[in-house]
Amino acid sequence: MKRRALMIGAAGAMLAGTLPAEAAGIKPGLTIAFLPKQVNNPYFTTADDAGIAACKEFGASGKEVGPSSAGASTQVSYINTLVAQRVRAICISANDRNALVPYLKRAMAQGIKVVSYDSDVAPAGRQLFCSQADNETIGRDEVKLLGKMIDYSGQIAILSATPNATNQNTWIGFMKDELKKPEYAKMELVKVAYGNDDDQKSFTEMQGLMQAFPHLRGVISPTTVGVSAAARYLSSSPYKGKVTLTGLGTPNQMRAYIKDGTVQAFALWNPGDLGYLAAYAAGSLCSGVITGKEGESFACGKLGQRSIGADGVVILGPLTVFDKSNIDQFHF
Repeated sequence: MKRRALMIGAAGAMLAGTLPAEAAGIKPGLTIAFLPKQVNNPYFTTADDAGIAACKEFGASGKEVGPSSAGASTQVSYINTLVAQRVRAICISANDRNALVPYLKRAMAQGIKVVSYDSDVAPAGRQLFCSQADNETIGRDEVKLLGKMIDYSGQIAILSATPNATNQNTWIGFMKDELKKPEYAKMELVKVAYGNDDDQKSFTEMQGLMQAFPHLRGVISPTTVGVSAAARYLSSSPYKGKVTLTGLGTPNQMRAYIKDGTVQAFALWNPGDLGYLAAYAAGSLCSGVITGKEGESFACGKLGQRSIGADGVVILGPLTVFDKSNIDQFHF
């Protein structure tokens, strides 16, 4: 009877999409650290909390450490401390693609597995990168979404995070390429501004954009801090309803601005799922389930099986567009 009950329990877990740690091949007792671009950022709080919860699922100890401000060098001291603490894996969202590589290489040389998530480092500095979605899809879809809302006409701007943020720059590259297509001939990108993933600076940069370009039709802010700060500025300005803002934001941050008409629509993946994916990727690396080679796959709890693509990239999934019709269905 006990054996039958165990078999039924295991089958139920598999049907539910959550594999126990032993089925995923992850060894218990691992220590996994999450190092976001900055702590106290709602986006990374959601991602890292879910990653730490995933660690508990497979018997690991997870924690979040990191700087209070985003910058090219702010993460270095945390990497060095984690190496000294001999954690088994570091999951990092990089503020700079190249500056962190020497420190992460030193970590890997000492047997620590490195998984980047959200914002990548150069491949020499990590084994895997957990990407929110295909970078090209993110960049192009942001332009498509804005273009549709402004009838493919007028001046537009981009309000980014830090000038060196890997993911932001990659997406912006695809945005610029998308804008070269004939259907965007009447749309003009007038400026890329940087709010440094700081709420007040992003607010000020949005204000500056409107002062410099009073006829601006639309703004794309592919950063959760930037898009909410820009929405806050627009919501109490004469430009509310005249300037179309979109970007990457969380439903909880943007709900009020959707409901009061400041923002029509924005997009994002589930950051909790991204942190969850990074945790399972790190655990699988530490346990020898995978080595990071293209074509390998690993079990990822409730997310099911995931495969490794070229350059060690693991894709989470497509974007979700949030608007008045669906925003109350999401709570993160």
